[in-house]
Amino acid sequence: MSDFTMETGADGVAVITWDVAGKSMNVLSLEGLKTLDALVDEALADEAVKGIVITSAKDSFAGGMDLNIIAKMKDDAGDEPARGLFEGIMQMHTVLRKIERAGMDPKTLKGAKPVAAALPGTALGIGLEIPLACHRIFAADNAKAKIGLPEIMVGIFPGAGGTTRLSRKLGAMGASQYLLEGKLVEPKKAKGAGIIDEVAEDPLAAAKEWVLNAKDADCVKPWDQKGWKMPGGAPYHPSGFMTFVGASAMVNGKTKGVYPAAKALLSAVYEGALVPFDTALKIEARWFVNVLMNPSSSAMIRSLFINKEALEKGANRPSVPDEKVKKVGVMGAGMMGAGITLVSAQAGIEVVLIDQKQEAADRGKAYTADFMDKGIKRGKATEAKKDEVLSRITATTDYDALKGCDLIIEAVFEDPKIKAEVTKAVDAVTGDDCIFATNTSTLPITELAKASKNPEQFIGIHFFSPVEKMALVEIIKGKQTGDRAVAKALDYVRQIRKTPIVVNDARFFYANRCIIPYINEGIRMVSEGVSAPMIEQAAKMVGMPLGPLQLVDETSIDLGAKIARATKAAMGDAYPDEAVDEVIFWMEGEGRLGRKAKAGFYDYDEAGKRQGLSPAVFQHYPTADTQPDLAEVQHRLLFAQVLEAVRALEEGVLEDIREGDVGAILGWGFAPWSGGPFSWLDMVGAPWAAEQCDILTEKFGPRFTCPALLREMAEKTQSFYGRFGPEGQKAA
Repeated sequence: MSDFTMETGADGVAVITWDVAGKSMNVLSLEGLKTLDALVDEALADEAVKGIVITSAKDSFAGGMDLNIIAKMKDDAGDEPARGLFEGIMQMHTVLRKIERAGMDPKTLKGAKPVAAALPGTALGIGLEIPLACHRIFAADNAKAKIGLPEIMVGIFPGAGGTTRLSRKLGAMGASQYLLEGKLVEPKKAKGAGIIDEVAEDPLAAAKEWVLNAKDADCVKPWDQKGWKMPGGAPYHPSGFMTFVGASAMVNGKTKGVYPAAKALLSAVYEGALVPFDTALKIEARWFVNVLMNPSSSAMIRSLFINKEALEKGANRPSVPDEKVKKVGVMGAGMMGAGITLVSAQAGIEVVLIDQKQEAADRGKAYTADFMDKGIKRGKATEAKKDEVLSRITATTDYDALKGCDLIIEAVFEDPKIKAEVTKAVDAVTGDDCIFATNTSTLPITELAKASKNPEQFIGIHFFSPVEKMALVEIIKGKQTGDRAVAKALDYVRQIRKTPIVVNDARFFYANRCIIPYINEGIRMVSEGVSAPMIEQAAKMVGMPLGPLQLVDETSIDLGAKIARATKAAMGDAYPDEAVDEVIFWMEGEGRLGRKAKAGFYDYDEAGKRQGLSPAVFQHYPTADTQPDLAEVQHRLLFAQVLEAVRALEEGVLEDIREGDVGAILGWGFAPWSGGPFSWLDMVGAPWAAEQCDILTEKFGPRFTCPALLREMAEKTQSFYGRFGPEGQKAA
C-alpha cells in the first residue's frame, strides 16, 4: 500500500492523503517522497483538476522524517557520502518547490493550481515543511496538536526548506524561537505567530473551499514576488544587521560552540537571505549536509532518536505477556511520591497514595491539583480534565486500599529499616502477583529485596526529580529479580511516557555512579585552588547543562555529605574522596547547604535566585596564582564521568551501551552534542582516550586509571558501537 493516495472529487479538487500503514503517525520515507512527487505531477497535468489539498488519514498530519533514510543516502553514495546526501536533499527541495510553483508561468507568475494543506493534528519536521511549501495551511482546532520544527533537539536543523521558508515568512527574529529552540505550539498559537494561515473545525472542507476560490495572486509566495523584502530586514539592512548580530551572540552564548547545528542553521538563514530563493535552498542543503557529516550530528540522531525510540518500544524487554499497569499503589506522599502519583494519574492509571498521616496523603494529592491548576492557567488543561485526573487518586492511610494493585512503588525515606517495614506491611495485604518497586537512588536493591516475601517480584525504579519533568527512569534488577518484574516496570514506564533504561544492581546504579564523580571533580578542583569560574564555564563549554558547583548547590550539600559518609563506611580504606569530603564537610558545618539554604558555592537572594559564586567560600579556598589549561579542566570533568560509564559496562551494571548513552543525556545532561559517553569515546577514538587516561592518572591519581576494557579496545582500535552496538553484536 502506498504512503500517499489521491482522489479527485466531482468539484475538481484532488485530495492527496498521507497514510503510512502500520504507523500511528506518518513519517516520510524516500519511497513516500517519490509517490508524492508522482501524484503532484499527475494532478498538475490533469486539466480536470482545479487544485490540490494535501492531508492525512490519521489524527495527526505527520511526525517528521524517517531519519534512517539519511544513513541510506550516505551508504548509497559509497565513497562520496556528502554528494549522496546533497543530491538526496535537493530531490526533496525539487518536489516541494514543484508544489510551491504548482505549474505557474515563471515570467507572469500566473496559471498555478492552488495547493492547500489540511492538518488534522500534529505536524512536525517534514510534516510542517511540506505544508510550508503549500499556498495556504489550514489546521484543525485541536489544542492537543503540536506544530513546529523540532529538528534542532536531535542535533540537526530543518533541511527540507523549513529553515529558508520560515525565516522568510516570519523574519529571522520571528522564526528564531521555532528554528533555534525547536519550540512547538498548538494551532491557534501557530496561526497567531504566522506559521499557519487558518484554524478551522473542518480543515479539509475549509481547504477545498479555498482552493476552489483562489486566484493567481493567492498562489504566489511573497519571496517569489518582485521587490520582496525579508521581514525585519536582511543582514545588511540596519535592523536586520542588529538582528543577526544578536542571533549570533545568542547562539554562541547558548551552545558554547559545541552544537554544530545551531551555527549552521544561522549561517543558512544569513547567507540565504542575501540571494534569490532557489539559491537559498541550495545553501540550506549544503549547510544541512555539513551538519549531517559532522560526527556530533550522527551521534545525537543515534542516541536521541534511534536509540531512545528503540528503548521506549521495549528493545530490552523480556519476552513475557503484556504487563500493563491497571492500579498502582504509591507509598509515601513526599515530593517523589507526589510526582509519581501525578504522572500515573495523568496516564490513566488508578492510584492509591498512602502516607502515615492523612494530612500528608492529602498534600500529596494536592500536588496534582496544583499542577493541573497551573496547566489550566496556561490553557494546557481544563477543569474537567483536572477532575478526571484527581478522580483516579485515592489519598489514604489505609493499607487495605492497596488490594487489587498490580504494582506498588515505594517512595519513603532513604532508610533501609523504614523501607523494609513498608515492604512487609504491603506484602501482608497485596496479592501474590503484585510487583513491588522501590524508588531509591543509592540503596542496593538486592539487600532491600530481603524484606520481601517474593524477591523475584521486587525491583528498583529510580525516578529523577522532579518526576513530571525528567524524561528518564532507571530500572534496577536485583540478583533475584525476575523477568515479569522487569516487564512490568518497563510497561509502566511506557504508560507514563518516559524513557527507561535497565541496569543491574550495584552501588549508585548507573546515573548517580557517573554524576557523583563529576561533582566531586569540581569540588576537588576548588580545594586545589582552581578558579571556580573556570570550573563552571569549562563544564558548560563541553556541553554540560550545569557546572559541578551549581549542580551540588541544586541537589544540596548535606545530601552530598550524607552520601560521602555512607560511601566511606562501605568502602573503608579504598575510599578515594578525602579531599572532596574536606570541602563538603566544611560547607555543611558553615550551614552552606546550597540553594535551599540560600548559601552554597553560590550566594542567593531571599527568593532563592542565584547571585554569583560566593566570596566566602573562596576566601576559605583561595584561587591559586597558577591556573591549569582550560582543556585540562574539561578533560578532568569529562573523564570523571566517562570512565565510570565504561566501568559500569565492564562490570555488567550496564548491559546495553544504548542505555548508557541515552541514560547519560536524559538522566544528568551529559554533553548531548556528543551522543553520550560511549558515542563520545567513539568520536575521539579509544587510543586517544586511553592515552589521556595515562596522562591524567600520572598527574591526578588512580581515579583516572584506564579501565581494562578501554585499554583492550585501544590496542585493537575498536569502537564501542562497532563492538557492543546492535550491529556489532550481530556480527559477533
